[in-house]
Amino acid sequence: MSAPLQPGLNREYIISLLNSILTTPSPSGFCMEIMKLIREETAKLGFALEMTPKGNAVITIPGADSNSSGVIALTAHVDTLGAMVRSIKPNGMLRFTPIGGYAMHTVEGEYCLIHTRDGRAYVGTVLSTKPSVHVFSDMRDLKREEANMEIRIDEAVKTKEETEKLGISAGDFISWEPRTRILSNGWIKSRHLDDKASVAALFGLLDWLKREGNTPAKTVKIILSTYEEVGHGSSYIPPDVTELIAVDMGAIGDDLTTTEQDVSICAKDSSGPYDYNMTSKLIELAKRENIPYAVDIYPHYGSDASAALHGGSNIRAALIGPGVHASHGMERTHADAIVNTAALLLAYIMDN
Repeated sequence: MSAPLQPGLNREYIISLLNSILTTPSPSGFCMEIMKLIREETAKLGFALEMTPKGNAVITIPGADSNSSGVIALTAHVDTLGAMVRSIKPNGMLRFTPIGGYAMHTVEGEYCLIHTRDGRAYVGTVLSTKPSVHVFSDMRDLKREEANMEIRIDEAVKTKEETEKLGISAGDFISWEPRTRILSNGWIKSRHLDDKASVAALFGLLDWLKREGNTPAKTVKIILSTYEEVGHGSSYIPPDVTELIAVDMGAIGDDLTTTEQDVSICAKDSSGPYDYNMTSKLIELAKRENIPYAVDIYPHYGSDASAALHGGSNIRAALIGPGVHASHGMERTHADAIVNTAALLLAYIMDN
């Protein structure tokens, strides 16, 4: 494939779907609604989808060559950071425990939803236990850690018993308000671009294959995982997979060279180096397709590909994704990076 793929990708479709999935709550372990959206969207595009017992989705794209050995898998995760009710405090406030790895100061002041087991949802706000400079002289110095944080519920509750009457209890999931903003100049800022931007890129790939009527040489399986933020999203993958590309956000900062408009290609993260030949081929394809890219090392990072390797999968693995600034905080990327991520993945699967 010699012509650049970006012009054929439906940018409007990709960004519209991204908005839908960003605004669907899905902290790790609470992905029922977003997987319903994924199933419906996959059905519209006419691809087969299977659900694993764990709750991951596997979308199959049949290859043109039935005799080709091995399956290429592309994996991204729909689950996000969030929290869970740890306990109800005597004053009716909620103590919470984090889901995923984030610094507490990144959620202070954030709006949230408390999802009860019987299907209700209540709005709340994350605060420190000393939230006002007008009252607490040591408010600025208070360490932002779990024991010093709480959620104020927007209901008339002042006791533990009153909160319990709302149906809220320990073990209820909490999702953060994404605060999604999609700007006309292509910038996208929102919580949970890690990794919903990559999920949108993969659906852009599916949409392109359907519209163009093209078929990859080898069978491709797209795996959408639901527990990546807690370390075991794609720890199991189908046994016929021989190559796995994790599609996840590219880290930005310090001595890393990726920007929010690049496709980031990760050569090594905290789990070790990724496959030399796969990484080299992705670099060559990015050059061939004139896709802005950067190769980086992620020092504090693990992916679904590393989870699969740690789970015992006998595969080759690589990692790419759109550059995302301020990961696990108030994140930002650019539509170009998302569309170009889809273009690089298409180049890879069509070139095999």
